Amino acid sequence: MGLRLRESTGRADQPVSPSGSRRPVAQPFATGPWPSRPQRRWALPAPGRQALAWLLALALLIGGAQPLLALSDAQQLVVDAWRLVNQSYVDPMRLESVHWKQLRQRTLERPIQSSQQAYDAIDALLAPIGDPYTRLLRPADFSTLQSNTRGTVSGVGLQLALSEGGRILVISALEGSPAAEAGIPSGSELLSVDGHASSDLGLEATAAALRGRAGSEVLAVLQPPGRSRPHEYVLQRREVNLQPVRSLRLQHNGHGLGLLRITQFSEPVPQQVAAALRQFSDPQSGEAPIEGLLLDLRNNSGGLVQAGLAVANALLDGDTIVAIENRGGIQERQQATPGRLWEGPLLTLVNGGTASASEILAGALQDEGRSPLLGARTFGKGLIQTLIPLGDGSGLAVTVARYLTPAGRDIQAVGIEPDHLLPQPEPLNPGGSDDSWLEQAEALLVEQIEQTRPRP
Repeated sequence: MGLRLRESTGRADQPVSPSGSRRPVAQPFATGPWPSRPQRRWALPAPGRQALAWLLALALLIGGAQPLLALSDAQQLVVDAWRLVNQSYVDPMRLESVHWKQLRQRTLERPIQSSQQAYDAIDALLAPIGDPYTRLLRPADFSTLQSNTRGTVSGVGLQLALSEGGRILVISALEGSPAAEAGIPSGSELLSVDGHASSDLGLEATAAALRGRAGSEVLAVLQPPGRSRPHEYVLQRREVNLQPVRSLRLQHNGHGLGLLRITQFSEPVPQQVAAALRQFSDPQSGEAPIEGLLLDLRNNSGGLVQAGLAVANALLDGDTIVAIENRGGIQERQQATPGRLWEGPLLTLVNGGTASASEILAGALQDEGRSPLLGARTFGKGLIQTLIPLGDGSGLAVTVARYLTPAGRDIQAVGIEPDHLLPQPEPLNPGGSDDSWLEQAEALLVEQIEQTRPRP
């Protein structure tokens, strides 16, 4: 079960070479008299002579034309990027509205001789689409994003997103990272990095500027939500262990509870979640099985869709997880397999940093009545991307589908409203000793346990 996003590779069709290339010139066609016969002359009207000359020239061109000029490697990179987006992008009508084919031709008319010129040309090619999630990833950024899906990251631990208005926002600060220790809240606007405006750098270059050698420092200027003035943060870079899955046993009013916190959906997450759930319920672990489960998705900015679907599959019993709409407008409903790894009471914590794959999971749990949601409205990213390598170490992130919750809700730029809004301001350190939201969630889960417990 699960959605597989296929990666496309291969070369593009060879385009016609640019105008102005040299073509063979047709030579005059001459004949002489036959030696044994009187000379005879054929007279053609002027239009006929002109037509014949064109036919003869065409015959020479067909028979002796030179090969068309080949594209340089840098130009081929641009053509490959154009073709992959043309084949994969979720909304072909959007491509038509920006005159996608003409954009290709105009882009190739630019001087493109180096990788940097090719990258700039691809950025310019993609900009008219107006989709901040469909973008070029230069080699360092592509490598970093791939490593993130495997659960590792280096830098200050800020997870960023590009808003519809082009602002670069903090989705969340990774737990245990320099950014989290500095108390940078979700929803902050990142204004500059080391004096360079984020609006000039763009999303990927801003993220790259935050990364660097462990022990080095970076100056980030942010505008926290609800504050009138920007704030400067001096952060020391270091290796950040993502630890995407953390589990903990809790006690509340004599009831044993389990806390399962998922900060990102990377490759090892489904196996780690399954192991934690088995540990919570295994009587051979030396502890009593838990009575209720708290799923904490706060500041989970998403990650691999397949990993999110796998976790939903572990918590839903044959229910619908998500409806995925492809570029043809065709919806495919993803169903959970029968059976669950956890059958008992369940509550889920979400906030403004809950995005993408974590919203798929939260929306499924809410729509199918499996778990109430507590906290604050989620981020609102209802688009799915795939990563496609370009062959030189760079790659593309291309929006290939949009998703709807099982009840048919489109959450793009809207988010998911929780069943229970918890008071603001929200805790800056989810799971910490001063996490008031977690305390309230524990109390609500105990109420749910006691309501479902059979009466004597």
